[in-house]
Parts: sequence; structure tokens; C-alpha cells
Amino acid sequence: MRILIVRVSSLGDVVHNLPVLADIHRHFPDAVIDWVVEEPYVGLVKQNRYINEVIPFALRRWRKNIFSSATRKEFREFLNRLKQNAYDYVFDTQGLIKTGVIMGFARTVEHGKKIGLAHKTDGSGYEPLSRIFHDESISVEKHIHVVTRGREVVAKALGYTIDPVPDFGLLTPALTPEWLPERPYAVFFHGTSRDSKKWPRKNWVDIGHILTENGLCILLPWGSAKEKEEAESLAAAIPGSRILPRLSITDTVTLTGKAAFIVGVDTGLSHLAAAFDKPTVQIYCNIPRWRTCADWSDNIISLGGEHEIPTLHEVKAAVQKLLPHASK
Repeated sequence: MRILIVRVSSLGDVVHNLPVLADIHRHFPDAVIDWVVEEPYVGLVKQNRYINEVIPFALRRWRKNIFSSATRKEFREFLNRLKQNAYDYVFDTQGLIKTGVIMGFARTVEHGKKIGLAHKTDGSGYEPLSRIFHDESISVEKHIHVVTRGREVVAKALGYTIDPVPDFGLLTPALTPEWLPERPYAVFFHGTSRDSKKWPRKNWVDIGHILTENGLCILLPWGSAKEKEEAESLAAAIPGSRILPRLSITDTVTLTGKAAFIVGVDTGLSHLAAAFDKPTVQIYCNIPRWRTCADWSDNIISLGGEHEIPTLHEVKAAVQKLLPHASK
């Protein structure tokens, strides 16, 4: 059986869809699974132990020069690569027009099927027109966790029942970059593009002191000039902390996979930490927690939610509870 997964972005969405591969492999060990994903996330999907081929898609970059000859050439090359194989099943668990179009271009074997989500679920960005590209549309509960949603679509199509605990199948890269410390470290995924998701700077500093007192070096990644300024402000107040260089997704996977402890707001990066089952405190600030929280592991504590910002006391208690896990 050859299967194509179409899940192109964003980081959190890609992370949340990874357990689909382990599910398929558990029930069909000989299945060959390929994946179409936006090019920045290729390094992430390649770290899944069950993946065969990753096909890069570069719509975000192509949009900047959509009429250039170079863009047209790259798009033709993408289509050629997409059509190299014919698939028994093509799955679009995102339900967007762009993912539907990619599904439309993919080839299937005789009697092969293109399968997608039948309807919007709570909090999703579903686009109903995506159904025109489906041979079969799968219905799931409308109030459903994002990890379960993708797993259910594939499970119903292939005729199996999912296990309660998702397996993200991630391998920690063997790389040891020069910026990675030799001593155990914690990572603060403090940055986010939405101010409503942020947690107060003073609270981060207090948590940083607790972790450094327990022998952990604090590493501060960033993804924009504003986030770098915030990282510099935190580093000035947390002894021994380090500001990292700007990291690629592959570097970030390495950073996360080798970390001893992680604290993060609601971003794809903290969901990546949960996928590695690292001791992680997830902080939700005025964002619905139930849709994306990692509720399957004792290594992960998720706090806050819609109309609810976690207090410093709550996060301190969660950190203290998980610290013994950091030494395992």
C-alpha cells in the first residue's frame, strides 16, 4: 500500500498530524508513506521514523514571485515529483483549498481514493470547497482535539481504531551543533506573533531562576527581531542563560529533542516539545486549551485557557512537579 499525506503547514498543524504515520504503520507495517509539506518543515517530517519520502511545497515563497520563470520552473518540478508515484490513498486532513488542489494533482492507482475531512470542526480553518477534490469525505465529531481529528479521518478510511496515546514517531537528530551546551538545559519557547498568547516577562524570569538553581542552563531561541529583543531582556535577568542564533526547523528539532526541560506558550514549538514527550509546561493565555493541549502524557502539564492566564504560582507548581522527570 502506498499512501500520500497532504498537510503543508503550519508547524503546529504538521506536528499534530505526525501520529497518523505511526497509526498506519501499526496496522499496515508494509505501507509506504509519503508527505507533501511546506519546505521549512521538511526537516521535521524527515525525523519521523515511519516516513518514506517528503515532497517539499513552496507556496509561501512562490507567492512572492508568482509570475517569474524560476517560480514556474519550480512548480513544474514539484508537480513532476508529486506525480512520480500513484497512490492507493491520498489524505488531506487539513481541509483547505490549497491542500485540496495538491490532492487533485496527485495520481492514484486504479480504484485508489482521495480522502478528506467532511466538515469544519471547532476552531479549525476548514474551507468547504476543498471537498470537491475528495472521492470520499470523512465526518468526525465537531468538538475534537486536533491530534485526534487527523487520526480519525485516516482510521475511518482504512478501517482501524486508534490507540488512546498518540505516537509522534520522532527521532532525535544525531547532530550536535556548536551552539548546543554539553550540560543539561531547559528551553523557553517564549516568543509568539500574537500578544494575547504571551506570558509576562517577570514570570519567565522567576521560572528561569528556579530552573537554573536546579542545574539547568536556560536557552532562548527567537524567530523575529522583536522576539530577539525579548530574549535579550530575559537573558539579562537570568544568570547563565544563552541567546541562541536564529535556528532552522531542523536545528529546532535538534534543540527540542535533546532538551531536559521545556516551558512554552501556545506555539508550534511547545507542541513539538510535547511530541518528543519532554518534561514540558505549556502555557495557554486566553486561548482554548482543549483543542491542542498534550493531555496524553504525565511528562506534560498544560495550564490556562480561554479567558484564563496561568498564574506564576500555578506554573511554579507545575515546574516543581516535573523537575524530577528532567533527570530521567
